[in-house]
Amino acid sequence: MKNFLKIPNYSNYKHNDNNFRQNNSLSISSKNCKPGKVKAASDTLLKRIHKHRALYIFMLPAIIYVAIFYYGPMYGIQIAFKDYNSAFGIWNSKWVGFKHFKDFFGGYYFGRLIKNTFAISFYSLIDFPIQIIVALMLNEIRNYKYKKFVQTVLYAPHFISTVVMVGIVTTMLSPSIGVVNHIIELLGYERQYFIIQPAAFRHIYVWSGVWQEMGWGAIIYLAALSNVDIQLHEAATIDGASRMQRIKYINIPTITPTIVIMLILRMGRIATVGYEKAFLLQNDLNIAVSEIISTYVYRRGLVGGQYSFSTAVGLFNNVLNIIMLLIANAISRKISETSLF
Repeated sequence: MKNFLKIPNYSNYKHNDNNFRQNNSLSISSKNCKPGKVKAASDTLLKRIHKHRALYIFMLPAIIYVAIFYYGPMYGIQIAFKDYNSAFGIWNSKWVGFKHFKDFFGGYYFGRLIKNTFAISFYSLIDFPIQIIVALMLNEIRNYKYKKFVQTVLYAPHFISTVVMVGIVTTMLSPSIGVVNHIIELLGYERQYFIIQPAAFRHIYVWSGVWQEMGWGAIIYLAALSNVDIQLHEAATIDGASRMQRIKYINIPTITPTIVIMLILRMGRIATVGYEKAFLLQNDLNIAVSEIISTYVYRRGLVGGQYSFSTAVGLFNNVLNIIMLLIANAISRKISETSLF
């Protein structure tokens, strides 16, 4: 069975294919370089756009959105290096260099913010394998109607707003009317006020996110599983492979490149913890573990009016994400030969 399902080594074929492509490209380029043979093999940019205008029209809304809301505001990054004053505007405010970064790194809250942010971020990675498992389980359901019903139930929480979701969690964990505390009381234990307990904050934050996003996050893996050749499963079944063996030796290797790419992208936002849910679950009793970089930026920037300082903190957070992305991409390229770039 293992011999049948063993993935062949295509390195020799790839090497030969690369040689063929190189030789072919050389022959083509030499032909194109002959006098009189130089044709517009690569049309001008405008001609290519006109030729594929339908595709560019479909891309246009996304390009406009990214340009306006992502690239447009980038000019404001400079206030991280200025003592911004709204009376003078961004361009006329005084340059202070790395003053705000030094204040943040040397501040009392720096260590706690980094610890809390990374603790929640790495804990939240637990939903990554859960999404893969959900996709593999959904892929094995053969009853079409039942499969669609389960998918709908799993996808639905994603469309619940963060405010409503936090309200549901707070109600369920309420010491007076919460169903969780009713169960605890039936088991002979005392009711607990989980929302104000620092030790419970991270668990509430992470597992509520798992419940809300595990179905939605499984969609991309289901799409990857749809590319599995059905003939492989048929041949493996004839050869006596069980369902678990087919999942292990066929399905998982097929979606491994997708898993690697998604993990790299996930590492690229490892330092970005959702502000809304953390802020809504936050209170004076659990703030020691619930205060993260994004909520700190909100308090110092919007509430405190320290726009330059909060921009510097936000810029540091983004640089941290880029560094984590580059590290994850380099490790992946070295280990699995699958990477973003």
